[in-house]
Amino acid sequence: MKHILVPIGSTVSAQNTLQYAIDFASEIDAKVFVFRAYNAKTKAGTMVNVNSIIGRETNLYLRTLVSSVNVKNVDIKLIASQGSLIDSVEAVHNEIGVDLIIVGTKSNSIKEELFLGNTAGKLAKMSDLSVLVIPEAYTFKPVTNILVAFKSGIIKRKNALKPLQFIANKFTSSVNLLLVKTPNYTEEDLVLNEGLKNLQSTLTVTENATTFQAVLEHSKTHNPDLLCVFRRKRGFFKKLWEKSTILKEEFSTTVPLLILKGK
Repeated sequence: MKHILVPIGSTVSAQNTLQYAIDFASEIDAKVFVFRAYNAKTKAGTMVNVNSIIGRETNLYLRTLVSSVNVKNVDIKLIASQGSLIDSVEAVHNEIGVDLIIVGTKSNSIKEELFLGNTAGKLAKMSDLSVLVIPEAYTFKPVTNILVAFKSGIIKRKNALKPLQFIANKFTSSVNLLLVKTPNYTEEDLVLNEGLKNLQSTLTVTENATTFQAVLEHSKTHNPDLLCVFRRKRGFFKKLWEKSTILKEEFSTTVPLLILKGK
């Protein structure tokens, strides 16, 4: 894992998210790409190049933010990209190869009722890259205990487990698998992917209506400092991914959330 992309919003939590990403990158010897997408619509007849102005302002904002944190020994690059968030992230990935996105829960929102704001929600829902979501005010610490919640041991996407494998190996983490038998499970769902088998420290099989309910029930037992889930059609957040924001009453976590793409 060499390239970490950190989309930056406009809230006060941006500094905390960037510091977490830098601390994480320092531990694993990775580069950090501090990123912000912007859009500008120029009215007909306008003489000023609005895009150029906004691009300079975006770069200034990113430089100011970076100067406010402890950069440690980390190689940091700034990227201001014109276009939509998802298209811009895809373009950056095609150019540099992004291994992981680290984003704050509410990059552009101060609404207390939200767990995931629009930026984090869109990335988790629409991007093909793995996303590590950092709760507000959370500070970096080595990942020692991971809870991986899923309702099917089938993983078809090549390299889907790579970020999880890297983190677990780097920090010598305990990986506790939580296999959830939901009402519509099949026997095939209970067969673990070899990659999951190789990662597991413990395996708990539980019966719950949803994966979300199982996480609520077993989090206190496992006390993880990282929660890992899969985003797929039959996976965690099946209903929640229908929109790009998630309310705290629907789901929240006080530890970082690693979202892998399992399909």
